[in-house]
Amino acid sequence: MTVYLDMIFLENLILDSILLYSTGLILKTKVKIKNILLASIVGSIYSVIYYYLNLNVLIDLIFKFFISTIMIYIAFRFRRIKELLRNIICFYITSFIFGGGVFVFIQFLNSKKLIMINGVLKGKNTIITIFFGTLITFIFIVLLLKLLKSKLTKKDLIYTIKITINKKEITTKAILDTGNFLKDPITGVPVVIVEQDILKGIIDEQILQNIEKIIGGDINNISENIKDEYISKLRIIPFSSLGKQNGVLLGIKAEQILIEKDEIINIDKVILGLYNKKLSKNNEFKALLGNGML
Repeated sequence: MTVYLDMIFLENLILDSILLYSTGLILKTKVKIKNILLASIVGSIYSVIYYYLNLNVLIDLIFKFFISTIMIYIAFRFRRIKELLRNIICFYITSFIFGGGVFVFIQFLNSKKLIMINGVLKGKNTIITIFFGTLITFIFIVLLLKLLKSKLTKKDLIYTIKITINKKEITTKAILDTGNFLKDPITGVPVVIVEQDILKGIIDEQILQNIEKIIGGDINNISENIKDEYISKLRIIPFSSLGKQNGVLLGIKAEQILIEKDEIINIDKVILGLYNKKLSKNNEFKALLGNGML
């Protein structure tokens, strides 16, 4: 059977591009098309080379993992090892789903006309078969994500939390925000965003009334005893959001947060990011829990 390298390259370019785009969709990560194409080109080049290699199982796995790591980095540009591992796991799960979907499509369509040799699909109309099999699987994943999202109502994401600062407690409602990845840049401690008004009574008024000045480094309006009590607890938390790429919040270290739903989760290393506006129009919640805190 004649094998055309440009066809192998094109097949893998199409499949890798859809896989990477779907991974970004599942992770809710915005990725640039040029990064996806560049990562897919790397994977396609390896696929062409791989066709001629005769590797043992161990070396084969190491090479595939190495190439997929490079592809993930090019496409998503991770900052931390945890992000890398999360992206790789999601990429492989997505690959398994697509692989199974395409395989079923091939078996259903024309199982006798296509064969697999050295990891490369060969036969007539392979690009068309792979493209439509991948497209159908992609549509299935999108519909599945929408179905799962519709099952999660806002009520399911709202929790009761009890905040303890200076041995004083306050109870409020918080919503799980899967887009909140805020952490203290120095310690890596997760940040819970709270409306600063609810902290009146458990945080000194001098702190709450001078937040902007404290962020700017001006603490002249704060008495010495308050400085001594709070200076070790204060943090500056940088953040990016829609419409504000380089914002900062004043953070204060809490002694403890209890998250209550079906069970009680105790988090003793957490920082409160003080927010000077309302988080919800009808006061359904007054805090945003960080992604992964549960």
